[in-house]
Amino acid sequence: MENKKYEYLADNPNVKVLPIMLTLIIGAFFAILNETLLNIALVTLMDQFSISLTDVQWMATGFMLVMAIVIPISALMLQWFTTRQLFLGTMAVFTLGTIICASAPTFSILLLGRLIQAVGTGLLMPIIFNVFLLIYPPERRGKVMGMIGLVIMFAPAIGPTLSGVIVEYLGWRYLFILVIPFALFSIAFATKYLVNVSEVTKPKIDVLSLVFSTIGFGSIVYGFSSVGESKDGFASPTVWLFIGMGVIGIALFVRRQLKLDEPIMNMRVFRYPMFSHAVVMFLIIIMAMFASEIILPIYMQGPLALSAATAGLVLLPGSILNGIMSPFMGALFDKFGPRVLMIPATLVLSGTMFMMSQLTVDTPVWHVVIYYVLIMLSVSAIMMPAETNGLNQLPKRLYPHGTAVMSTLQPVAGAIGVSVFISIMNARQLHVLQKSTNPTDPAAINLALVSGVELVYFIAFAMSIVAVILSFVVYRAKPSDNEEIDLSKE
Repeated sequence: MENKKYEYLADNPNVKVLPIMLTLIIGAFFAILNETLLNIALVTLMDQFSISLTDVQWMATGFMLVMAIVIPISALMLQWFTTRQLFLGTMAVFTLGTIICASAPTFSILLLGRLIQAVGTGLLMPIIFNVFLLIYPPERRGKVMGMIGLVIMFAPAIGPTLSGVIVEYLGWRYLFILVIPFALFSIAFATKYLVNVSEVTKPKIDVLSLVFSTIGFGSIVYGFSSVGESKDGFASPTVWLFIGMGVIGIALFVRRQLKLDEPIMNMRVFRYPMFSHAVVMFLIIIMAMFASEIILPIYMQGPLALSAATAGLVLLPGSILNGIMSPFMGALFDKFGPRVLMIPATLVLSGTMFMMSQLTVDTPVWHVVIYYVLIMLSVSAIMMPAETNGLNQLPKRLYPHGTAVMSTLQPVAGAIGVSVFISIMNARQLHVLQKSTNPTDPAAINLALVSGVELVYFIAFAMSIVAVILSFVVYRAKPSDNEEIDLSKE
């Protein structure tokens, strides 16, 4: 930065911050939109390329797997390249993957393009979070991070609806073709307006850390993602082999980071109590969201006998409202701090989870709409404020590491949440059916499924109680730059 007296770029009247924000938000929107855009087209791709469900699931599994591998090294990348270089490079990689997908003659080429897209998407969110932390002072970050929350929630919310229209009227290739001009526009916009806001220190690259990280996070995501692909579920030896490899790999990775002077992902971020608090809250909220986003559609299309399109529409109001409310919740966080938001939000979340543990085959659809709206409103008041508060306590040198930890948790928690909740639901359904006098009766199957859904939401309710307790001990975090020397010592 040219003017040394300005600690944050947003305080410098000579710097146009708005174009920088727009550049990052445009890139983030289309990268995140791309994550869910393809889900509804999987059946179409099976027919197009004559492949099995197991094969086509790699479009989702492979995407999460690559993200889990590249996100942990984002802290290292942020210290090796300027903001401008990294954003332009990331968007270029994402655009290249999109072009390959759009023109893919075979499924193998399509999958390759999808995995290249995942590299860009995985690096993009840590870059954006890190840049916003460097641009804005702590007292103004809530509203800005709320804008990111809007993008994170709104893009996936409209993804399935938009995807359905595109696939039906234009064809699956246009899921990628229509993204290309926006990605190119983001690159052009960044070329003109994006300036560097980070310090390039080029720390030493520890190869062993990269190996442990790749094996650990990659194996854990693959292991949990494989649960649904195997008919044996968690009983599959392959599943436990990869989960075991993942746990060992992550343990070795963490141990290695604590010994290095220049770690790839600095685990000392967990010495800051509000950051650790934010990580636990983030995990609980991610799990609660997955319980709803994965289990609810199954419940609605099963016992409630709704079509896939109708089930999607039932979830749409909650998702859109979450996105709209995120900036407002961020502004309230800036003004009042985290506790005023989190205490009522966690109480509403836990109450809603308990109500959903009482679902039946006769629950009116409008009840489900209201429950989901309450869940997503609660999430908007908890997730981004908690994350912002946790990152606010870190010294500047740990921003890349804090954002890397938070971003890594998303695909890992997602893979674990999906597999665990679906396995619990299926196990409960099977247990109930075994006691049924007629286990092939559709009514008995629906009742058994509802029993599984109830158990999942009761577990989610128990997790939300932990969030309630944590909300009473949260406090407004302040930057801890004065603690850097003490906390970095071993």
